Amino acid sequence: MNKQRSPGFKLGMTVLIGALLAIPLFMVYALVWDRQSQSETARASVAEGWGGPQMLAGPVMVIPYRQQSVETVTENGRATSRAVTVERELYLAPVLNKAAVAVSPERRVKSIYETVVYEARVKGDARFALPADLARFGVKPEELLLDRAEIRIGISDARGLLADNGIAMAGKALPLRPGKGLGATNGSGFFAFADWSGGIGAPLDVAYRFGVRGNGQLTLIPDAEATEWTITSKWPHPSFGGQFLPNARNVTDSGFSARYAISNLALGRAVVQLPQAGDMASREVSQGAQIDLIEPVNLYSQVDRAIKYGFLFIGFTFLAFLMFDIIAGARVAAAEYLLTGAGLILFFVLLLAFAEIIGFTLAYLAASGAIIGLISTYSAAVLGSRQRAGFIAGLLLGLYALLYVLLNLEAYSLIIGSVLLFVALAAVMYVTRAVDWSGIGKREGDAAGETTP
Repeated sequence: MNKQRSPGFKLGMTVLIGALLAIPLFMVYALVWDRQSQSETARASVAEGWGGPQMLAGPVMVIPYRQQSVETVTENGRATSRAVTVERELYLAPVLNKAAVAVSPERRVKSIYETVVYEARVKGDARFALPADLARFGVKPEELLLDRAEIRIGISDARGLLADNGIAMAGKALPLRPGKGLGATNGSGFFAFADWSGGIGAPLDVAYRFGVRGNGQLTLIPDAEATEWTITSKWPHPSFGGQFLPNARNVTDSGFSARYAISNLALGRAVVQLPQAGDMASREVSQGAQIDLIEPVNLYSQVDRAIKYGFLFIGFTFLAFLMFDIIAGARVAAAEYLLTGAGLILFFVLLLAFAEIIGFTLAYLAASGAIIGLISTYSAAVLGSRQRAGFIAGLLLGLYALLYVLLNLEAYSLIIGSVLLFVALAAVMYVTRAVDWSGIGKREGDAAGETTP
């Protein structure tokens, strides 16, 4: 008996070759990661002079106040108490903040890479009022330096700040100054001095407007006792995230609109915040409404997911070759398995290369068509039959069609894949039920008249 022609030996050889093909398959996976990294670098360079992902906070009124404090010092070995005046800041959030945000997206291209940037125009009205129980926070109204109050608006990347910005108090425009943003934006933004000394206890209406340029993501930080936002855009593929989701949203092919209504009860903090009570802005970072202007299809994630099914293609194709070898005596050599496996792996390289130029769907059709034609033509010579080559072509066509479905039905990919593997295993067990894996052909006890499928 020639052990090199035994079904068991052929099976072992096929499995070994399949395992060796994991090396080039992993190299293709690394290639996808490298190309994605280059894409992100290119996108970052596009946004470098434009503005990064933006986080917007405010407006917030910051009011200095002075209090008498007693401190104890040691002089000449004796403890001495003395009164000192300490100046601190009180953060006062609006009672009501209403804003309309218009987001205008734009595609920017560098080489073969594309990114989405935007301009966001914010126009809002805020009402400030000192709470009647201000003394409960440890601050008396007469301690407030209302003539030195400031209205602050935070912008995480001030490079993206556009022209035509303004803050008006009681209908009067205030000069804007850079810096002094809020903690959520790491102090980046702008502010205006707002003399509120003329109407202690009376509500103060503030109108504001500003525009920012950003890249990919926009986050809005709620501050007010009641926050109401309306966001509109022509981008048809938004992703809503963060700690607060829209109360109502409408997404169509021509754009989206979203409406938020957030209470400070949901924020878990009072309208008044004092430094010693903790930096309120540090808690704002995780309490925002986030909107991503995402691409409908991320080709790198699609190719990455496709590569994870690479062994499915190699396994099924090698299995078909092995069945023709064992059952029909096609005598497939190790080198022919390697060349066929190389062609199957080349599909993913072609898919990546074409997808960066013509998009994922067209690239998938082109790459799969080329590989099906290549391997089916080669199979006609290896298997010695056009009919067998047609079976291989049909198998690959079905596999590529199935993979495309799996990539687009991510939620059902596991159940579809597991059912497919069960059916394939059952078919192999049925076809090889009479194979003597340690010898050649059928078992000796098989009936003479039985036909091998």
